[in-house]
Amino acid sequence: MRRNERSALRSGSAAAAALAVAAAVALCLLVALAGCGGKQRQVKLIYAGSLIVPFERLATEFERTHPGVEVLTESHGSIQVLRHVTELGDRFDLAVSADEQLIPPLMYDRVDPDTGKPYASWYCTFATNRMVLAISPKSPLAGELTAENWYGRLTGSDVRFGLADPRFDAAGYRALMVLQLAEGEYDDPYLFEDMMMGRFTSPVTVTRDARGVDVIEIPEILETQAGSGVVLRGASIQLVALLESGDLDCAFEYESVARQHGLKYVRLPSAIDLGEAARRAAYRRVEVKLDSRRFASVKPVFRGDVIRYAFTIPANAPDPGLAGDLAAFLLGAHGRRILEADFQPVLTPPTLDHASAAPQEVRQACGGSR
Repeated sequence: MRRNERSALRSGSAAAAALAVAAAVALCLLVALAGCGGKQRQVKLIYAGSLIVPFERLATEFERTHPGVEVLTESHGSIQVLRHVTELGDRFDLAVSADEQLIPPLMYDRVDPDTGKPYASWYCTFATNRMVLAISPKSPLAGELTAENWYGRLTGSDVRFGLADPRFDAAGYRALMVLQLAEGEYDDPYLFEDMMMGRFTSPVTVTRDARGVDVIEIPEILETQAGSGVVLRGASIQLVALLESGDLDCAFEYESVARQHGLKYVRLPSAIDLGEAARRAAYRRVEVKLDSRRFASVKPVFRGDVIRYAFTIPANAPDPGLAGDLAAFLLGAHGRRILEADFQPVLTPPTLDHASAAPQEVRQACGGSR
């Protein structure tokens, strides 16, 4: 080989080597970015446990359509969701409750000591539901319970039924509302007493006040008696596994949750299931009052009403702009399809409380949601 050819080969090899090195460095940088900061932004979502199935899908779809964003999710009973924001010092971008009426007393009326402002000043109501009695497929009652006989069977000593803890979860105090409303529906003035008496170490009581409203009072300490037949959990979603395993015969759940998990259920009369807008006045004849020192400053009294899910962006949200994008996504076509596919009824249109305080993208999504 001639000298100039050897020189050209060496020169070409050096150039190729340099290119290879440069490519390797670029690849390393990309890998480093992916490993250490590929998800450049995070949005933190905390929500009611009954929304786990659709909201996990929602988070996945939002990430897919928003490259570089990661959705961090956490779920609890609705009261506990808001306590994480207002009492436990956790900062979330979007907080979603299964009961809209929780947000004003637990967020509007409480001030963040770090900012001197209320934790929230608006909310958006976007979905509804109804209460049902979900039944374990392994229970002897699976072929027996009906809308006509369920309340009589649940008083039996051989029946194990589940309740969400009303001190932490809206589904829990709603189940008690259902039982009290059932007295009028089935013309049985002792139904609630028969269902609850002797079940707890401190009694759950009902009194009728001067307005004619039945007030259910929940004691500070709510513990079941041994052999009571009642299983109490912090969130209604935690009862599903017990139904599937046969450890419970039945449990009060939202209809969407029962359908998502393929559970048989008793469809309760609309007069008591908290799912019929036309029945709102009748539902308001019952209230639940929590005797709890943790809520001493906010007077926790929850009025019977149509089930309404709502969200807000807390005033101390880490990334309120991205939270607004996620909220608009939830209210838009993508979000609605996901919720409806998972049997979660949506409101058309969604509504805003204190609309002027809500971010523009949420106002627009509410106005364009039809």
